[in-house]
Amino acid sequence: MSSHRRLTKHFARKSGPLKALIRGLMNSVIEHGRIKTTVVKAKEVRRHVEKAVTLAKKDDLNSIRLLVGRLANKENALALVKTVAPRFKDRAGGYTRVIKIGRRPGDTAEMAYLEFVDFDYKTRATDAFGKTISTTATKAAKGKEAKVESKEVLKIASKAKKAKSVVAAKGKKNVRKMKTSSRSAMFARN
Repeated sequence: MSSHRRLTKHFARKSGPLKALIRGLMNSVIEHGRIKTTVVKAKEVRRHVEKAVTLAKKDDLNSIRLLVGRLANKENALALVKTVAPRFKDRAGGYTRVIKIGRRPGDTAEMAYLEFVDFDYKTRATDAFGKTISTTATKAAKGKEAKVESKEVLKIASKAKKAKSVVAAKGKKNVRKMKTSSRSAMFARN
């Protein structure tokens, strides 16, 4: 199947499951402010979220009804109109961003965060010893200390991620050795 002139991605789904997938991801972005998904899904859902925020900025009955129809969730539609849209009242577009975070270990799919551009988050990371480190990155604390602290947390998080991948690789080697030894024992019996 050719991908030329294709306006949307279908993700090998028929129209019903595709609509459900996009709805679910949109609802998650509105509820949590940030989701982790594949880059392709993030880019596709981004279009729909941007349109929904633009519609929510109108803040009238018709736009609320349209949002309820698109999201199939009245609470999220109202939250979009009452909390998300006012944050972007002076912004003409570009309410979300896609941040690439590398590849997923299982199938090497490229992963990304889809988040609102003004998303405040708590960075939670664990160091190599398993201790949880948390810091709050807010707009109020934009001083050099906050930047240095968040950089340190990101460094520790990356070290923890590397340590986990090393442990996973060792686990895979052990599984491979066990499979090889059981195969050789099986063939020795025959």
